Amino acid sequence: MNRCYAVLHCSLAVFSAMIFIVALPAASAEHHKLAVISYMQETCTFCPGGDTQIKDRAWRVPFVNGNDLIDRQGGFIGGFVHAISEYPDVRVIGINSPDEVYGGSSRSWESSESFEHFMSIITDDLKANLPVDGVYLALHGAMAVRDIPRPEAEIARRIREIVGPNIPIAGSFDLHGNEDEQFLQWANAAFVTKRYPHYDAALQGERSARFLYRSLKGLYNATTATRKPPVITASVLQWTGQTPSMDIMERARRWEAREADVYVSVFYGFPWSDVPDVGATVHVMTNNDQDLANAIADDMAEFIWRVRESFANGEFPMPKEAASLTMEAMKQGETPVVLGDYSDRPGDATWILKALMEEGVSNMMYAALRDERALTALRATKARPGDSFDMSVGGFTGEQAGEPVHIEGTVKYFGKGWGYDEIAMIEFGDNNLLFLVPTYTQIRTLSPLHIQGLNPDEYDVFVVKSRVHFRRGFDETGYAKTIMVVDAPGDWFGTTRLDALDYQYAPIDMLYPFHYTESD
Repeated sequence: MNRCYAVLHCSLAVFSAMIFIVALPAASAEHHKLAVISYMQETCTFCPGGDTQIKDRAWRVPFVNGNDLIDRQGGFIGGFVHAISEYPDVRVIGINSPDEVYGGSSRSWESSESFEHFMSIITDDLKANLPVDGVYLALHGAMAVRDIPRPEAEIARRIREIVGPNIPIAGSFDLHGNEDEQFLQWANAAFVTKRYPHYDAALQGERSARFLYRSLKGLYNATTATRKPPVITASVLQWTGQTPSMDIMERARRWEAREADVYVSVFYGFPWSDVPDVGATVHVMTNNDQDLANAIADDMAEFIWRVRESFANGEFPMPKEAASLTMEAMKQGETPVVLGDYSDRPGDATWILKALMEEGVSNMMYAALRDERALTALRATKARPGDSFDMSVGGFTGEQAGEPVHIEGTVKYFGKGWGYDEIAMIEFGDNNLLFLVPTYTQIRTLSPLHIQGLNPDEYDVFVVKSRVHFRRGFDETGYAKTIMVVDAPGDWFGTTRLDALDYQYAPIDMLYPFHYTESD
């Protein structure tokens, strides 16, 4: 009897606890309001074409409406909204934010006029939605703005001025960001992707959401430490599927697994932004443990320095060698062959196309070559499928792009595609297909290549304008049997030969491998 009574008593206690837990959110009348803001750009300050102006961000809409912003399903914001939905006492509001830049990371400096214009849109809408209990900033980290050395820190500063000193602010970043300690002088937390390709953007958004919630509930007191190991690397060397990049990020994850409430973020930097905080950065955050934050930050910085030689140096075949290796792979049946044209940021370089044509490569899909001039000419003639094509394409943004290549073939398609008003597909040679696009376009997966009923499996060779992201669809899926990242002749921006660039603001002469020697 006593045993039965004890079991019954225990069951009632558990049942009562369950009722209490379920009923608790409904009993709370308080609703916390979190604001979501986005301002992203990966800026190639060495790229031609002039500064990014207001119109370059307003090419689709004047700005992204706040409601549309938080409806985004993927990336940082999608992850943030997903995670915050776990908390019934939180309401998310989107703040009007700038859209993506036309041309993406092929665009040069953001003009000060553009920055001020869109910051006014952000701050005006934020003020109209006060008070808020927390702010989430979905950023990139490599935006370069005329006369503003550290744009992301400036964004955080202006938001802090509006919301006050006690409201938690969290930011999420791409690992190519150029950052130092200044962002964390105004914000409380930074969460950075650890994978390249960036599979974990949503995860960093989720982390930002949970951090803000715990902070506003008084459960997390952020203490941070920042270190800048003096190392700069080209992004083609930063693939996290290879050593030592994978080892750096694994070390960060290991610290997070060993220590409770620890977040370790590593920026590799974006060397084609001529800014003072270029290069690697380590951010560590703990829950009210400054000594631990400092110790982990020191460890991570020291490790990056130890592996600097293999991390900052690398060599890749030039176009002629790559074309020869492609032909050999085709003879051996090691297809598909995928060639990543890693150095071409404007998108119109023809080095690889020319070499493959001279080698007589067939069954090739080239996706894609930028040439807005060719598209304009096709529009003028009202081009239709089956029309002949006889034109020189590409090679027009400067010496780094090579020479225009003459293509004789047939128009397979001309019209809308890939989010652009006009693209073209040109058939030429022995079952070769060339995509023409109006601006730099990076193909990451096979999905876009199924356009207009195409079957990519019918091609043996693919050329993409990409450094690492193409590995997502062609390498890490096991699709391609042969993968080559291809260099270009000359000391151009986009290559690993960073010391050839005319930096004005970045401390390039103080960063390995351009200042330090092996004896340092």
